[in-house]
Amino acid sequence: MANPIDPADVFTLDPHVTLTADERTQLTAFLDAHRRLLNQCLDGLTEEEARRRLVPSRTTLLGLVKHVTYVERVWFGEAVTGVSRVRMGLPAKVDDSYLFDDTDTIADVREAHRAACASSVAVLADLDLDDVVTGHRFGPMAVRWILHHVLRELAHHCGHADILREQIIAARSS
Repeated sequence: MANPIDPADVFTLDPHVTLTADERTQLTAFLDAHRRLLNQCLDGLTEEEARRRLVPSRTTLLGLVKHVTYVERVWFGEAVTGVSRVRMGLPAKVDDSYLFDDTDTIADVREAHRAACASSVAVLADLDLDDVVTGHRFGPMAVRWILHHVLRELAHHCGHADILREQIIAARSS
């Protein structure tokens, strides 16, 4: 297994400089870009703004970052390493991954997200795209599939974050 990665060093690859790189480098760059965007969606917000519910679902900006932290842990912690969600202290239901309590702060949630991303990078370091892992309840799956799935999930939530953040910033001017 590779050396642990400092959480401050994640989110470093820019997809625009990987135009002719191999598939793994390109996938990693797009994952890093979306991880960075989701972590940055909390930039400059107050604790109240980060918690503000603007849609009927549990989706808030703070909740989105908590959720994508869960996503990192499930797909790279559980699926790749085989460590169960229960053992990692994760909610059993995906919808509960959006929840936060009074003790959660923007700083704490962002740091947990960075740490989860660093852990994901570390567990993948010695695996090839075609390697098959067996830790997820869906059964055996290729690392390539996991990377594409997580990229899709992060891109989806970046869209949510953009819209929620735009509404929050616009409300400041009203």
